[in-house]
Amino acid sequence: MDLHILNNPKDAALAADAEFLKQSLFNLLHEEASPLVVETVKQLSLAEDSGALIEKVLPQLDEQQTHDLTLACGLFAQILNIAEDVHHERRRLVHEDAGHSGAEGSLEETVRKLRAGKVDGKTLQKQLNETGVTAVLTAHPTEVQRQSVLGFNRRIRALLPQRERCTNADALADLRREIDTILLALWQTSETRHYKLSVNDEINNGVSIFPMSFFEALPKLYRGMERDFQTAYPDVEVPNILKIGGWIGGDRDGNPFVTAETLRHAFTRHADAVFRLYRGELDKLYRELPLSTRRVKVNDDVMALSDESPDDEIARLEEPYRRAIAYIMARVMGKARSIGLGLGCKFGFSMPYENAQEFIGDLKKLQRSLRDNGSVLMAEGRLADIIRTASVCGFHMMPLDLRQHAEKHADVVAELFASAGLEDYAKLNEKEKQAVLLRELQHSRPLYSPFVKYSEHACRELDIFAEARKIKDEFGEDAVTQSIISNCEQPSDLLALALLLKECGLLTVENGKPQSRINIVPLFETIEALDNAAPVMETMFSMEWYRALLASRGNIQEIMLGYSDSNKDGGYVASSWCLYRAELGLVALFEKFGVKMRLFHGRGGSVGRGGGPSYQAILAQPAGSVAGQIRITEQGEVITAKYADPSNARRNLETLVAATLEASLLPERKDPDEKLMQALSDVSFKYYRALITHEDFIDYFLQTSPIQEIATLNLGSRPASRKTLARIQDLRAIPWVFSWMQNRLMLPAWYGFGSAVVELCAKKPATMQAFQQHAKENPFFQTMLSNMEQVMAKTDIILAEDYAGLSESPEKAAAIFAMIKEEYLKSRKALLEILQTTELLSDNRSLARSLALRIPYLNALNGLQVAMLKRLRKEPHNPHALLMVHLTINGVAQGLRNTG
Repeated sequence: MDLHILNNPKDAALAADAEFLKQSLFNLLHEEASPLVVETVKQLSLAEDSGALIEKVLPQLDEQQTHDLTLACGLFAQILNIAEDVHHERRRLVHEDAGHSGAEGSLEETVRKLRAGKVDGKTLQKQLNETGVTAVLTAHPTEVQRQSVLGFNRRIRALLPQRERCTNADALADLRREIDTILLALWQTSETRHYKLSVNDEINNGVSIFPMSFFEALPKLYRGMERDFQTAYPDVEVPNILKIGGWIGGDRDGNPFVTAETLRHAFTRHADAVFRLYRGELDKLYRELPLSTRRVKVNDDVMALSDESPDDEIARLEEPYRRAIAYIMARVMGKARSIGLGLGCKFGFSMPYENAQEFIGDLKKLQRSLRDNGSVLMAEGRLADIIRTASVCGFHMMPLDLRQHAEKHADVVAELFASAGLEDYAKLNEKEKQAVLLRELQHSRPLYSPFVKYSEHACRELDIFAEARKIKDEFGEDAVTQSIISNCEQPSDLLALALLLKECGLLTVENGKPQSRINIVPLFETIEALDNAAPVMETMFSMEWYRALLASRGNIQEIMLGYSDSNKDGGYVASSWCLYRAELGLVALFEKFGVKMRLFHGRGGSVGRGGGPSYQAILAQPAGSVAGQIRITEQGEVITAKYADPSNARRNLETLVAATLEASLLPERKDPDEKLMQALSDVSFKYYRALITHEDFIDYFLQTSPIQEIATLNLGSRPASRKTLARIQDLRAIPWVFSWMQNRLMLPAWYGFGSAVVELCAKKPATMQAFQQHAKENPFFQTMLSNMEQVMAKTDIILAEDYAGLSESPEKAAAIFAMIKEEYLKSRKALLEILQTTELLSDNRSLARSLALRIPYLNALNGLQVAMLKRLRKEPHNPHALLMVHLTINGVAQGLRNTG
């Protein structure tokens, strides 16, 4: 490990942590690996060309040594990640201890900006009352590390800060032994799964993040928000503006394993986690409030709760708060029992609460009494946190969205029509579909009959909506509030979903007017669909029936925007501008019809799927597109990186809130030059499409990337493609981007940009000056370029050429790679010229340092991956070669710190 990179005094502690972990890892290797492996790993840290070293050493290694070398390189990536995470937290605390003003993205800084922008308390309160921010956890398969491995990493991360506090050799030796023990366990734990994850596995993994992090982070974040706002705006009250949502268990798009049973399992697991929390926190509160009626007064409504208490010990007769808490615990655990949970309660079970609001109401009686009678500190402590958590999480912990492809909805509608003797729905044109759907939606008569035998698909779809209705009845109305239509392209797609909701009792019709218990959310994904988003919604808003449906949902229409498929469809530049332009059109349309808009951004972890820093991304949205309402997907490795640690979770959630408020309240930013961006988009789209539609491209992609091996990696429950791997349009965006990251081209995030800039500047030389001006002044263009810069810094065209050598058609591959290399060089040159710098990441020292530290091991893993892919292509049934490829995929993903 070349620690001279850490030459800044601020990095001294990071260097020491890295050296400490490095020594532990080498202690392990000396015991567990051969001398040749140990020596190779040592040489890697000093080698200028890791790939050449691997190529030289690999023939000397047997299968076990190859396995050990691959694992060692991956472990180096993991310990560097841990050391850097610890260092980021260290620097943040130093910054705070020094009394510096809040960092960009913190609520403290946002409040300062609001004050400077002359935002008064009344305006802020109005905005807070209308604000809703949701981070939505999805099951997209991009987390390469097993939960067991992540658990070991968390343990090392918790221990490492102790190194600085060790005051003697014995303490340091004890710490070393603990970390050595964890590293040995990591070494002896399989990095890859030998089985495919089930939907239930994904549900369990998603739930685990709550007791691990969110249950601690959420009340602390709300407490911090109250402090930050009330410091400058004393009368402001903070409503429940932030929530966590999910897809895991309700997202059927391309996943045939999601059913009514998995939806039920998800909410059972959710409830189990949240009721365990309530039981534990109420038990602690019980111990904290032995307040005696001989010392304090108590409000009558608390005395009434106390009179109903199952806690009849004589010692409690003068302790009404404890008796009231016992009553509340017995009722809340009675609710847990009524929904099928097997959790016990030391006070037995009483009549279940009807809903979370009733539970919160009793808790607030305790809080009012404490405030009214001189116990304010106790009212604002644990009790306030329980109230806030119950207000945010209810009895369902987090709401789940339902999602399904528009075609799947249409298939069920067609079957219902056919069984009822109505039109052949599939053969109708768009206007005819709208007409027949509206006809059926005008009345309450169902099309479904229990006496008709429907297809397995139709039954599965109708069952999940019916189960969602039951879940809302049992767990609370907020348990399921969204149904998303993937690949939405026409107004009939929205009406078809409405009909299915009606058939299952989630939408009722009285006197021709609909009342819906669920939001209908179109997801516009492709370039064409995004261009058509505003016309589709204008058609919907022009329907009296649909406007009545919106009125039943608070006159709010949510629109989901797909970053992944639009990027795969048209490239990063065209996708970014297409999304921005679609938002502009939607803002104007919603304003015209007086409908409130909430945008749901379907972003991935990588730039090629709309990823990048959330704060900058939100501020780069068009004026009026946020307006206090935003939902953003979080997935896979992003969930781990952002939310697995309570302090990290709190900061990342705080950033979402801060950015949303700034985008909503602070002076509007100017939109970019539409003609300039459209020209850049059009030309980049032309070059990108020329590449991916080239007759030899798909074979090049399949043969020079580990896409086939990624599909067998057991990262998630759903298939890697909707139909086949042989067509780009059928390939899912995640393995598409994941593969380009593995072969170090990161192509979806930059291809077409360089040629577009060159062509536009050749036609009009002043265009470069316009680009440079935008790079300084416009948030949209700044964010796009910043994300592209980060990706290009991770791109390695030399390593990528090694992957090109995997092709079965060398001449064709050479021609495709020549196109890619030429475009890379053009794009890099154009990016540097627009940014007016000579080096990538010149103003991002943290990322530059991170990459420099990892490069020796990252490049070695890529070298090993190419060698193992060559072997696997020659010996397709070689289990050792496949295992090695899987291990290198894990290692490269860890080194890059994102996947898809």
